[in-house]
Amino acid sequence: MLDVRFSSALKAMLLLGHAEEEGSPVLSSTQLARSLDTNPSLVRKLMVPLVRDGLVASIKGRSGGVRLGRPADRITLEEIYRSSMGDKPLWAPRPEGPRECLVTNHSAEYFVRLTDETEAAVLGALAGRTLADSLDELRAIDRAEGALASRTRDGRPV
Repeated sequence: MLDVRFSSALKAMLLLGHAEEEGSPVLSSTQLARSLDTNPSLVRKLMVPLVRDGLVASIKGRSGGVRLGRPADRITLEEIYRSSMGDKPLWAPRPEGPRECLVTNHSAEYFVRLTDETEAAVLGALAGRTLADSLDELRAIDRAEGALASRTRDGRPV
């Protein structure tokens, strides 16, 4: 089963960053749940590590909710990944079986090395991107789709 904690946390953080840009920085778990197509209880659970790590701030009270814990240009995707995933490895190894040959004798160690190398590459890529960069990229995608929608099939403007 695929783990969607990171993608859910990233989408929630993007929603919070966008809401802040729009002048409504606090979103409730109900608002986030609607955008994530899930329930508010799951959103609250998702927020726990993000609040603990200072990426999100919790606002109590009647009009409470959550907001970014610091500016979007000071939050990296690596931080969101580490916070949302905790110590869970990128991949889970298969259980070891009988040791009978080259593969079965060394596949567990090989898999650990491969996982470590892959996680380092993933974390390196995520460390180089901020939440603000990601919002800019979403705006670029939106502009490109808008430009594409304004053209006919043969490429001429409508």
